[in-house]
Amino acid sequence: MLEPILLIEDDKKIARVVKVYLEGAGYRIVHAEKGRDGLDAALKERPLAVILDLMLPDVSGEEVCQDLRDMGDFPIIMLTAKASEEERVAGFALGADDYVVKPFSPRELVYRVKAVLKRLQKADLGSAALLSFNEGALVVDGRSYSVARKGREVNLTPTEFKVLFTLASYPAKVFTREELVEKALGYQFEGYERSIDAHIKNIRHKIEEDARNPVFIITIYGVGYRFSGRRDV
Repeated sequence: MLEPILLIEDDKKIARVVKVYLEGAGYRIVHAEKGRDGLDAALKERPLAVILDLMLPDVSGEEVCQDLRDMGDFPIIMLTAKASEEERVAGFALGADDYVVKPFSPRELVYRVKAVLKRLQKADLGSAALLSFNEGALVVDGRSYSVARKGREVNLTPTEFKVLFTLASYPAKVFTREELVEKALGYQFEGYERSIDAHIKNIRHKIEEDARNPVFIITIYGVGYRFSGRRDV
């Protein structure tokens, strides 16, 4: 049986609309109205992806997101009325793969679900070779979607992996934020390029010895980012 998309949303009307559109797109939906019920559902059956409201009646969506991240690397799409840029960036910093603001278009939500799930498809990277840098200090394997730092596995979200893989595939190339969104994630929405900063911050904390003085992902002020690792032969 196909893994479900877990919808954690206390508004029954919104949940009903989301369920109708996603089921119409061929997905199976498991719905929970409370955060703790959603976590229980995720433990009972690993979700294909999670659509998460941040304003829940029993526990904050931010806390639920952190607990879900500890369970696995499935995509998390935040669905919320929190619309400010700071709130969106904070959501990405928690490990969200996408952020949809209410009121929203159900069709756009379906598109975003398809987009984040597409990032999970290893075939998207084709015959990507294993990328090794600085005498094996960092290894990025597009075939297995895995990353290792000094021989120890690093747990990245699907979005973080695509961002890192894109940068590592073009050492020394400077990407603007907009280019990195389009190249790594495959689509563009207004304001999404600012979220790249949150993803880069998360990645640095996971792959760098000192995230404040990065060796691999360098900020080009006023432009964007470049990867500076030395490719192993």
